[in-house]
Formats: sequence, structure tokens, C-alpha cells
Amino acid sequence: GGIPVLPDLGLRGVALKNLETAILRPHGIILVTGPTGSGKTTTLYAILSRLNTTRVNIVTLEDPIEYQIPGVNQVQVNPAAGLTFATGLRSFLRQDPNIILVGEIRDSETTGLAIQAALTGHLVFSTLHTNNAATALPRLLDMGGEPFLVASCLNAVAGQRICRRICQHCKQSYEPPKEVVEDIKNVLGKLFVEKEKISLYKGKGCQDCSQTGYFGRIGIFEVLPVSEKVARIVLEQASAAQVENQAIVEGMITMKQDGYLKVLEGIITIEEVLRVAQD
Repeated sequence: GGIPVLPDLGLRGVALKNLETAILRPHGIILVTGPTGSGKTTTLYAILSRLNTTRVNIVTLEDPIEYQIPGVNQVQVNPAAGLTFATGLRSFLRQDPNIILVGEIRDSETTGLAIQAALTGHLVFSTLHTNNAATALPRLLDMGGEPFLVASCLNAVAGQRICRRICQHCKQSYEPPKEVVEDIKNVLGKLFVEKEKISLYKGKGCQDCSQTGYFGRIGIFEVLPVSEKVARIVLEQASAAQVENQAIVEGMITMKQDGYLKVLEGIITIEEVLRVAQD
């Protein structure tokens, strides 16, 4: 029932704060990245419903429209009839909405139009199929985005995956093997809080969860704000690894780190994080 709010999806702390800062800016591009089925559309709907007031004009181009949002002008793309992401975006720009959602950036034409929209004062949301947030920046350049334009109009990139939650009714703690503890410490680095005993959790399986040990789902996220320094290295056509390292220096928590923090809190299993977030 209804569209969830961002914290319900699993966004919190610095990631939530940075995403909220990015979406409250009057213009620019915000991308949500991840493979198919990683919850990108749900996140975008949560953002749009958060921004959806009578004062703003929001338009979407989707393939398909997964959920109706009252008061938002949602358009289904229809390539057979000549309505593609690119042609739809062109006609949207003539209507001058405040906020535009383009389901996916797939080619150089859409990339160019999204940048043009952002530079002419629109807030643009879209998705990309990349493994993590940092990879989105070189990908936009590969798709014909001019480095200085991408650097100046990209507000932030989010990366996400969906994990199954541990069933709270049959949750049990266990002591993980040494190498797992080492892995957690290595991944978390300074985010790791030293304590005598590390417990992890899993569901034993019960009636509530149909004996699976899992009940419900939650996202793991990373949000990469395009700061001045990140913008500068994008201009120099830096690799995804360089972009990610700079973002981490500036305080970004990676998707895997967010996953491991949720593992230590007993929200998800370490197996789930490793299943969805390979390095």
C-alpha cells in the first residue's frame, strides 16, 4: 500500500543526508544505478512522491509505468509509435516542467538531452545499469557526455541492491569464523567498532517465514555526491576507481559497507550481502 519513504527502503545516515541534499537542489541530474531488480524504480518513486507538491510540475517517461503517482504526468514510452526516451524528453523540454524522470539513460542522445535539461534549470532523475555509483560517471562519458558538462550538472549518484531481511521471529545469533570477522573488519575499516565478541544472525526458519529464515526486504545503498573535487577528477576523465576513492575520502559509505553494518545490526545475513554485492 502506497509508496514507501526513503528511510523505509534502508537509506539512512550519511547516504540519506547526501541524497536528500541532492534532490532538494533546484536543478541537476541524479542517477540511481544497479542491475535489473535492484529496486531502482522504487527508490525513484519514493523520491518523486517526496518532491510531489502542488507547486511543482513533475513529468515521467517510463518503460513501463510501474505505479501511478497522483498529480504526476506519467508517460509510457512506445518506440513503435516513435515515442522513445529521447523523443519524449525533447517534447517535455518544450512544456518546461520542474522535475523530469527518464526511466533509463541508454544512449548518447538521451545522455545529451538529460544534460541539456539539467543545464536549462530542470531536476532530472534517471537510472543506469552499472555495478556501483562511481562507475556511472565514466559510463556517461562513454555515452557521449562532455566531461565538463557531466561534472557541472551531476548532483549525485546512488547505487543499490535488494537483500532479504532476516525473519525477526526465528532470528538466532551465532559466532562467525575468524576469517569472516577479518573480512568484516577489512571492509568496514574505521567504521568498525571494536568489541570483545562479534555476533552475526540468521533465521532458523519458522511458520512466519515459511521456513526460509527470511521475511521482507531491505536495500543496501551508497550515495556519491558530486563534490567540487569529484567534479574536478571527472573533468580529468578519471577512472571509476579514482572517483570512488575520492568519494570515500569525503565520507561515502560503500554499498558493501552499508550491507555489513546492517549485518552487524542483525537486519540481514552476511550471505545476502555477498550474494548481491560482489566487489
